[in-house]
Amino acid sequence: MDTTFKVNIWQQFGAAIDMLDNALSACPDHLWHSGLWDTGAYRPEWAQFWYVGSHTLFWLDYYLSGSDPDFAPPAPFDLVELDPAGLLPERPYSREELQAYLQYGRRKCQATIEGLTDEKASQPCKLGSGEIAFVGLLLYNMRHVQEHAAQLSMFLGQKVGSAPRWVGKARNSSGV
Repeated sequence: MDTTFKVNIWQQFGAAIDMLDNALSACPDHLWHSGLWDTGAYRPEWAQFWYVGSHTLFWLDYYLSGSDPDFAPPAPFDLVELDPAGLLPERPYSREELQAYLQYGRRKCQATIEGLTDEKASQPCKLGSGEIAFVGLLLYNMRHVQEHAAQLSMFLGQKVGSAPRWVGKARNSSGV
């Protein structure tokens, strides 16, 4: 696999993770359980700041595993996100728990991209009811992380009057 491709994918994926990290770090304690949007018919907990962060980190980890059926997140996280009933975690996660999971996901992402081969990149992975090549799943995953990082940042901008700044490339962008 081309090193230039891997370096550039890491720089952008790592930047999306860094933006999520910045948003989690910038959230004042009094907004940790606040809803980002009106959920309408959906459960209001799904829009809480902490939950959006937790949801994003779970799927970052899961997609980096290539949707492995034996996937298991690190404790205290569980597989509730995969439950078709739309369950929520048993309790809200703390900022410290989410930041530890973020660092775990960041290391896993960097190692996954570093170890990417042409064979792994073309490996089919389950996504919803279909399949996608692993490299496509990586890009899908990056977009998902960035989408929620942007939601959290916009919420902070609206509620606090400032939001984390744009990250152009991963903090640790030297090599992969």
